[in-house]
Amino acid sequence: MFSFGLHPPIQYFFIVFLIFLLGQLFVTSVGATLFLWSQSSRNNILPETDFLLPNHLYGSSRFSGSTRAKDAGGSGAPTEPVCSMVLQILVPFMLAGLGTISAGMLLEVVQNWDVFQEITEIFILVPAVLGMKGNLEMTLASRFSTAVNAGKMEPAREKWLLIGGNLALKQLQATVLGLLASLMASLLGWMAEGKVPLHHVMLLCSTSISTAFMASLLQGIIMVGVIIGSKRMGINPDNVATPMAASFGDLISLALLACFSQWFYSLIDLYPYVLYLVDLLFLCLVPLWVVISSKHPASHVLLRTGWEPIITAMAISSIGGLILDKTVSNPNLAGIIVYAPVINGIGGNLVSIQSSRISTHLHLNYSPGEVPEDRKGCYSPGHTFFGSGANHRSARVLLLLVIPGQLIFLHVIHLMKGGQTLPSPLLTVTFLSACLIQVFSLLCAADCMVHCLWRRGKDPDSYSIPYLTALGDLLGTVLLALAFVVLWSIGDSGSV
Repeated sequence: MFSFGLHPPIQYFFIVFLIFLLGQLFVTSVGATLFLWSQSSRNNILPETDFLLPNHLYGSSRFSGSTRAKDAGGSGAPTEPVCSMVLQILVPFMLAGLGTISAGMLLEVVQNWDVFQEITEIFILVPAVLGMKGNLEMTLASRFSTAVNAGKMEPAREKWLLIGGNLALKQLQATVLGLLASLMASLLGWMAEGKVPLHHVMLLCSTSISTAFMASLLQGIIMVGVIIGSKRMGINPDNVATPMAASFGDLISLALLACFSQWFYSLIDLYPYVLYLVDLLFLCLVPLWVVISSKHPASHVLLRTGWEPIITAMAISSIGGLILDKTVSNPNLAGIIVYAPVINGIGGNLVSIQSSRISTHLHLNYSPGEVPEDRKGCYSPGHTFFGSGANHRSARVLLLLVIPGQLIFLHVIHLMKGGQTLPSPLLTVTFLSACLIQVFSLLCAADCMVHCLWRRGKDPDSYSIPYLTALGDLLGTVLLALAFVVLWSIGDSGSV
């Protein structure tokens, strides 16, 4: 092991973060090369966003009735090339995979820190804090993607008002969710253990609010750059924005969570008032975010109506966190820790792409409350995967990415020594089965949920992704825990 003269936990963090950045650069370079090659080799085929981005096609957020789509995935626009769609999805998918792998490796390291050993309720916070990227960043990315594709971000003044209002709203939501997540973790910890000391509650509150606020600020700024850059490069932001938000979201959030918790833990005995001051500082900023977010009509509406999905999603993720806490505390199942961010992150990333695409299609082609003909009857899983529309094709592509993608990520975990030894064939089979069941269920849920929300007059961009990513966290944690329980019961250690 190299030595940089740093404290071992900090040294581990910098090593993992450096590996992640190098992987990001490599995958981005390869992906950009493949994308440009594919575009240059198709002289007579329009790229996917040629019919989405030009503003003269979308003076409003929808087509007129004469040009509405006749199916759930297509429109009157040129057919979406599968090659372009796959390449645009593949690059951020790999980036997101590297991010979740790095987060899993980091979590495996920090679980041995004093604060994680002493205050185990922090494990309940992990899915809730990581899930905020689905509640906030991915929702923001989905809203911005729809705004870009509908031509609503072209006037400079309107664009910056929209960005400023949404970022301020996101900081407000991050502060509130951080506080509620810490209280939820304290409540679940008390229900499980029978007691939670007050100083533990204060540490959880300070850590959760600080992590949520700083992670939201950093990721929000990056997401604005990704959305604007995608528009200028002619790439459909629906395909890249939400997984890009996740590619750095898990690692940033987990790193901040670990660092803040360890720092507050070092102050809890000597300077306990610092924890109270930190909470007070962030809460005093709430009125400022309310004023700024109310300046734009879209964020002003969400200021009043956008709380239900993100709070519910946070509660669902916290239940998954309780399961993770109990699983990690069992020495026979401790190996789950490195795989949990991977299965949860990848499942949420894939379903967020599909949700964002369906939502954009509905915004551009249908009035609120109006849905395609094949979505007016009883729902069937066959509706999600079988059909000729672009969203049917994307559902098939996303499902087909699960097995090869997770195989690559499992191998990368081994190469980067995230696991102690090479996964056994049985562990590989059970892990891939859990991932496939999770993503299949999420894609079906996304298809049903987005259309149901639209039929009820609710904006899927603000409602669907929080529910779906939280459901992905809960479902992924349950399936992964079940897989490890099965392996342990039959005597398979999970390694060879």
